Amino acid sequence: MKKNEDPYKGLLNLFRKLTQQSIQKGTRIGTIISPPPEIKVQCDGMILDKTRLYIDEYWVPGHTRHMVGETDFKGGGSGDAAYESHNHPINNDESLTDTWAPGDKVSMEPVYSDDDNISGQQFIVHAKLRRFDGNG
Repeated sequence: MKKNEDPYKGLLNLFRKLTQQSIQKGTRIGTIISPPPEIKVQCDGMILDKTRLYIDEYWVPGHTRHMVGETDFKGGGSGDAAYESHNHPINNDESLTDTWAPGDKVSMEPVYSDDDNISGQQFIVHAKLRRFDGNG
């Protein structure tokens, strides 16, 4: 360290390097504390709020998705021509209501970007997780 350097600047740079090395890479498992839009997730002993999380719009209550397609061919079964096998077009908006509830387990992927130095560690919250062995 040079005689005129700010010792606190050097200390902060050291802390930044140590913190970046200690961040565990890979998918994490979090627990929903409160659902979107005021989402809070507990992960690795921390409670993360919406300022640290990215989530897919699918999980936002009331999210609307435009659906286009057609129904399967089905018949009425009576044998009348009016009920013969037919389908219907689909071209409308569907409002989805899936979201997370307190206690749900979710997959969380750390975001590694230059933004991390400004706003702290951020995560992408992906999906609701479920185990079939009774352990979560």
